Amino acid sequence: MNPICENSLLAGCIALTGCAAAPDTAEERRPNILICVADDATWLHFGAYGCEWVSTPAFDSVAARGILFENCYTPNAKSAPSRAVLLTGRYSWQLGEAGNHIGRFPADVGVFTEVLEAAGYEIAFTGKGWAPGDPGTRDGKPRRLTGKPFQRHKLEPPASGIAKTDYAANFDEFLAQRDRSKPWVFWYGSREPHRRYEYGSGAAKGGRDPQDVGRVPGFWPDCDTVRNDLLDYGFEIEHFDRHLGRMLARLEETGELDNTIVVVTADNGMPFPRAKGTQYEYAHHLPLAVMWPRGLLHPGRRIAEYVSFVDIAPTLLEAAGENPAACGMTPPEGASLLPLMQGRRDPAAAARSRVLLGRERHDYGRPGDRGYPIRGLLRDGWLYLVNLAPELLPGGNPETGYLDIDGSPTKSRILQLHRQGLDSRYYALSMAPRAAEELYRIAEDRECLHDRIADPACRERAAAMREELFEALRRQHDPRMTGHGDSFDAYPYDTPDKARFFERITSGEIVAPWEKTGWVDPTDYASYGNRR
Repeated sequence: MNPICENSLLAGCIALTGCAAAPDTAEERRPNILICVADDATWLHFGAYGCEWVSTPAFDSVAARGILFENCYTPNAKSAPSRAVLLTGRYSWQLGEAGNHIGRFPADVGVFTEVLEAAGYEIAFTGKGWAPGDPGTRDGKPRRLTGKPFQRHKLEPPASGIAKTDYAANFDEFLAQRDRSKPWVFWYGSREPHRRYEYGSGAAKGGRDPQDVGRVPGFWPDCDTVRNDLLDYGFEIEHFDRHLGRMLARLEETGELDNTIVVVTADNGMPFPRAKGTQYEYAHHLPLAVMWPRGLLHPGRRIAEYVSFVDIAPTLLEAAGENPAACGMTPPEGASLLPLMQGRRDPAAAARSRVLLGRERHDYGRPGDRGYPIRGLLRDGWLYLVNLAPELLPGGNPETGYLDIDGSPTKSRILQLHRQGLDSRYYALSMAPRAAEELYRIAEDRECLHDRIADPACRERAAAMREELFEALRRQHDPRMTGHGDSFDAYPYDTPDKARFFERITSGEIVAPWEKTGWVDPTDYASYGNRR
């Protein structure tokens, strides 16, 4: 049996038939909701946060006409579990199989989109919804966690690594086909800036110079390879932003923007070593701008309080006039952000002082398909982490190419420097074993390079954060706190062929060194040999 159910966390399994639609008069019409999710983008790389080498006028416009959140975090920095948190308002360690990457979505876990659909909303999406994984079924029918797909319209992408989906045209088609008597939720799931990238596209097609990126973070080598990789990543963020701009323009043309909540964010940080999939700032700290012309007070504000992805579902449910508990959905762990956005007293003000973080199994590459479990707490500008299996390698094993880190020119350069004995500093930061505990002063060390866990002056702080973290996890019935942590590694992948990858490599079933397995990005720097 699902250990989550054993702990009664999902005792209120979703029963949507009792949801009553809110009034839909001209004075009290329910808002439309446009959710825009970039795939693998760190908060630093949007203009509203001060970035000068990535152009994001649409995101910046949403921030200027709405609210810019300066400290938004996802608890789990990987696509599927992060999106599950957004949809449910619960932490990934409370979601059973949905707490893993490339797994199955439990049938007894409700999502806010289904609540709103039962309340009279039309739900649809384009691009990437909840993924990758198997959304499962309910009542014998496949679940559509982000609604009806609109994927028909295609375009000629500006670079070979960019998807051919014309997101904005698909949104136009949805607007033309929808029932105009109903409010709607539309999920724009860009596949950018997810890898793979066309190497050199940022410079050749984006018109940028490698020196434009300024300072390269200290956990990567500063070289043209890495700088071009960053430009390619930024070029794809700009593609995401252009489609956002087209969607906003369309809503203005139709007169619907005034009563549409626009949420713009990303599912996790950039797909580079020591970023996506880890517990550090470049992984969890995400962009978040929210605009609602009819419903916000004093637009243009910046909010510095900590907010989490668990807060998004309760925010949208409250805005739509729906109570998740009354609709049979397990109450979210998060708290609505509407009081913050509307200048009201925030009942959850005390909760804004911290963020909980964690991860379980992400990608393949360890014996027994084991994940790399972590839990963490961010409070008062300090990040405390517990690596619950420090005997494992955080990026996966070398036999399979450290597959818990996306293949990239940056990753290959780090491995080349290490294998050639030229410089192993970057390898140690991303691929080498980690201590059981880590502590960083984020306020002055955004790159998490200076671990303070052994500093005698920080001993009391680390102990207090450990106690606070574990107390919160026990209250949430985290399986790692109740002796059932192995359940996450026992859950199957969404398809059998994705299991046992480590054993298949090491037994010879797949005969190839890691550079040639096909799991490393084809645009990887290694494939260019000595040409660059």
